[in-house]
Amino acid sequence: VTADDIQVAEVHDCFTIAEIIATEDLGFFAPGEGGRAVDEGRTALHGDKPINTSGGLKAKGHPVGASGVAQVAEIFHQLRGEAGDRQVNKPNLELGLTHNVGGTGGTCVVNILRRSS
Repeated sequence: VTADDIQVAEVHDCFTIAEIIATEDLGFFAPGEGGRAVDEGRTALHGDKPINTSGGLKAKGHPVGASGVAQVAEIFHQLRGEAGDRQVNKPNLELGLTHNVGGTGGTCVVNILRRSS
């Protein structure tokens, strides 16, 4: 699985810049291009790489300890076509990713979820 294969993602965005850095580090965008991708709408719900369709951690109040579970739940609902107004409208939505950071960055967890056929 490569970054190009991922169709939707929830990334750790405790601060606005954290989302941009994460999308570059995960290989979704080249170094220095994450901010431009946001400005161009590429990470928006109907962009080519929807990021944080849930609104991200800040939209949820950044529930420390529960943020990773909330991210996985969002991608689960996206892959099943059950995300309602937040649903990514892509045919054959199959692969999603979650990225979460703990502590001061000493822990990072990435999950890749695939819709079963």
